[in-house]
Amino acid sequence: MLQRTLRLYQSSFAGLSKEVWLLSIVLLINRSGSMVIPFLTVYLTGQRGFSLQDAGMVMSSYGLGSVAGSYIGGWFTDRNGFYRVQFWTLIGSGLAFWGVAGLESLPAMCAGIFVLSAVTDALRPANQAAIAYFSEPANLSRSYGLLRLAINLGFSIGPVMGGWLIAGFGYYTLFWVNGIAAIAAAFAYKISFPKRIIALAPNKKAESDAGEPEPADLAAAPERSAYRDPVFLLFVVLVCLQATVFMQFFGSLPVYLQQNWGYTEAQIGNLIALNGLLIVAVEMPLVHLAGERYGVLPIIAFGSLLVGLSYLLLGVAGAGLLAATTFIVIITFGEMLSMPFMNTWVASRAPFRRRGEYMGLQSIAWAVAFIIAPSLGLRWAAHWNFDSLWVFMGGVGVASALGFWLMRGR
Repeated sequence: MLQRTLRLYQSSFAGLSKEVWLLSIVLLINRSGSMVIPFLTVYLTGQRGFSLQDAGMVMSSYGLGSVAGSYIGGWFTDRNGFYRVQFWTLIGSGLAFWGVAGLESLPAMCAGIFVLSAVTDALRPANQAAIAYFSEPANLSRSYGLLRLAINLGFSIGPVMGGWLIAGFGYYTLFWVNGIAAIAAAFAYKISFPKRIIALAPNKKAESDAGEPEPADLAAAPERSAYRDPVFLLFVVLVCLQATVFMQFFGSLPVYLQQNWGYTEAQIGNLIALNGLLIVAVEMPLVHLAGERYGVLPIIAFGSLLVGLSYLLLGVAGAGLLAATTFIVIITFGEMLSMPFMNTWVASRAPFRRRGEYMGLQSIAWAVAFIIAPSLGLRWAAHWNFDSLWVFMGGVGVASALGFWLMRGR
């Protein structure tokens, strides 16, 4: 049994390119400093004295910035390549974290968070396009899985360190450490990917449809804009719905745990870290097994269903460590089954010359969700209560899962 498990882990990592590993290491460095966003709503309500509605406005500003950054990042990636976009957005996000640290008023905080998010999320389309560039089609899901493993390993480190820093030095240090991590990642990227490596990479603009046949639900899209691809636009709407549900994990859940269950920042950080540790331990072999046995869209549908069910459970379960841990486990498995395969579906559908545009539009779906999710969630909780919010979000999650299921064969 142990040998079989070890072989499964080995096979799940086998065949991935050196460049994919290097990109993942860079993102690990960057995300190890991810301390601000998981604690932002707690910081705004607890330290700055913002109301739930005002905190929701700030988080929605983050979403608006993400929309702008995702569009601009995709546009620049298609025209200037992923190399420059990734390096300069990492540098810019580090500087933006330092700038936000000194902001106090609501308008200033909204503007600062908007700029921070725009710069930070311009990285996403470039990074996803780079992974697709350096991956073989058969390894695409596992390549995105490795990238997510690195991100989540960093994200499991960041909140724990953040909780310790808050206890020892206060919230102000989070912004500076986050900025240092982003700039360190930029120079790690520049060292790992000098321009001559990009220039010597295979010319994938000339790639054909030769090679292993793709599944029916990954058939290549026509050479047209992502904005004129109706099947892809339907997919984007479903991603936005699912992301709105999932994003409550970062916006409403920390406040709920603190105000309703009396959790400290350190306890919240530890719970969030459990999400990342589970992904590190399980996601790669899980993606490997699921990708070999099932179609992409059915896997996405099942993962989305688990995300919805996790919130339904939270809405009916009582307070306590067991309920919180069960929620984390279920939503994490839903995340692991849905998100890597969403990237796979998009990368496989997008024509090479419009890959940045397709990736950017998918990132915009997540960004729009970040606008909707915190404002909707925190305002809902302020007017009604958190338990009804979880039941509502669970229903939306189940509905989006049904939508992904019905997309099969399109």
